[in-house]
Amino acid sequence: MATNITFVWSGLDRNGRKGQGEIVATSQALAKAQLRKQGISAKSVKKKAKPLFSSLNKNIKAADIAIFSRQMATMMKAGVPLVQSFEIVQEGLENPAMNKLVGEIKSEVSSGGGLAAALAKHPKHFDELFCSLVASGENSGTLEVMLDRVATYKEKTEALKAKIRKAMTYPIAVVSVAIVVTGILLVKVVPTFAETFKGFGADLPGFTLFVLGISDFMQQWWLFVAGAIALAVWSYFQAIVRSSNFRDRVDSIALKLPIIGSIVHDAVVARFSRTLATTFAAGVPLVEALDSTAGAAGNAIYARGIRQIRDDVTSGTSLHLAIRSTGLFPAMLLQMTAIGEESGALDDMLSKVADQYEAQVDNAVDSLSALMEPIIMSILGVLVGGLMIAMYLPIFMLGSVVG
Repeated sequence: MATNITFVWSGLDRNGRKGQGEIVATSQALAKAQLRKQGISAKSVKKKAKPLFSSLNKNIKAADIAIFSRQMATMMKAGVPLVQSFEIVQEGLENPAMNKLVGEIKSEVSSGGGLAAALAKHPKHFDELFCSLVASGENSGTLEVMLDRVATYKEKTEALKAKIRKAMTYPIAVVSVAIVVTGILLVKVVPTFAETFKGFGADLPGFTLFVLGISDFMQQWWLFVAGAIALAVWSYFQAIVRSSNFRDRVDSIALKLPIIGSIVHDAVVARFSRTLATTFAAGVPLVEALDSTAGAAGNAIYARGIRQIRDDVTSGTSLHLAIRSTGLFPAMLLQMTAIGEESGALDDMLSKVADQYEAQVDNAVDSLSALMEPIIMSILGVLVGGLMIAMYLPIFMLGSVVG
């Protein structure tokens, strides 16, 4: 399979004005042919040189795709042609990787391919749900409407993920700092006190002896401990990627955790409702919509439950009864789904459920953040303060004896 190459061109456009830019093609000849189709008379077409520090290029994040979706939706709603929309969006991109991705999609569309087909060639960034919604828009002649729905869906989904990430980043950062500080104190500071204590000629308090024992262990085995922690973290992420049973277990435990479990539950319900509302409103058949929704669930337990709903719906069961049979979803979702089915406004009802549960996640995350801050600071204070007390306790005791 031929690989795409980025070429840099300079020449005259269809109005005779000088210009330059980049184009993605599998060969120089094809690049020139694509430029001719666009009305560009190219004087020079050269392969783009790779940057010296290409490894420093930014990766493409889900937030970048959400912004790209909104920009394309805005351009299309304003009546800007599809290829020209790509060009305008590409000019404003600072991320080289994202710029290259948009250039490749633009080249595919410029050469006569459909947008959904072009996006499907990049499954890492555009999932099956995204591509099926765009395909539905192309087939129905409502691409600008569908892009707007996709953009709204991506924005709300990413906003929810960002909120949860933000809540978890702070405690993880503080705990990491606490571990590093404690390790430095045990390996570098405590041994200095230990040398001083040797000249006391008196028995040390039990707490001090305990800390000195930990310090001796850390001095001898700190490299092993650091390696074990790194190996444990690496093994965890490898198991998440490679083992479906391990993922199921982790997802099951996450749902049972106090406070965090309810946030995970509400986030999954919000994502389920938002995804199903978006796909159903786009005219995607319900069974296919449930397939896409299962893939976007974000939790293995609920993904399995949604596939069960899909199977029940396929066999003729109504959606709200199929959802009820899983025992995973709240009463509010069941009632709103039943009302939506009866009134023919299922997408509106599901959107309202999604709004409600997204708001609940926001409030719960804010409350968790407020709760975690004093708890973590207390833990940090106990760790560092405990070490300091253990080191100064013999000095205080010696002072009282001398006094």
